[in-house]
Amino acid sequence: MSPTEIVVTIVVVLVVVAAAVVIWTLARRHNLRRTFGPEYDRAVAEQDNRGAAERELRERERRHAELTLTPLGPESRARYSAAWEEVQAQFVDAPSAAVGNADELLTRLVAERGYPTGNYDEQIAHLSVEHARTLGAYREAHEIHLANERGEASTEQLRQAVVRYRALFADLLGEDPVRTEPTPTSTAAEARTEATAEASTR
Repeated sequence: MSPTEIVVTIVVVLVVVAAAVVIWTLARRHNLRRTFGPEYDRAVAEQDNRGAAERELRERERRHAELTLTPLGPESRARYSAAWEEVQAQFVDAPSAAVGNADELLTRLVAERGYPTGNYDEQIAHLSVEHARTLGAYREAHEIHLANERGEASTEQLRQAVVRYRALFADLLGEDPVRTEPTPTSTAAEARTEATAEASTR
């Protein structure tokens, strides 16, 4: 093989290797985007560069794979659904307490599924692997919860917090926690609301 042919062969090999690396990198990026959704963009915005963000997300996947996650049985789902309905009914009379209870109930559900709950940032990182699309709502709800503990949250913000908690709650539960048919709790809440409305018109 002549020197020219050797050079051409080396160039071709380098081009093929470079193309393979680019394709491999793009495939990994696509998989991370598909897995993390909006969390991918958030990680990129928080890190110095895209490579660092992608390394962090792959590290999240590695740590998540070490968890032993437990699906909920029918009895546990029914118990959590009933507890959530109580939180929503409580909001009518005590919105501040309802938000605190919603945060506590969600934390219990997260723990029962097998996620660590000792550190908020670590909890968020683990949840982002399978629940990235509802994680933004959870972050917003938790921020309102903290503002509420400082006495800085309005009633409308508290209402938004309950709605946002419900998004991740339903995602972890595997179903909407509020049944469509009337329940004693929801009927009582409606009765109180109707009584208040009647009294205001007298």
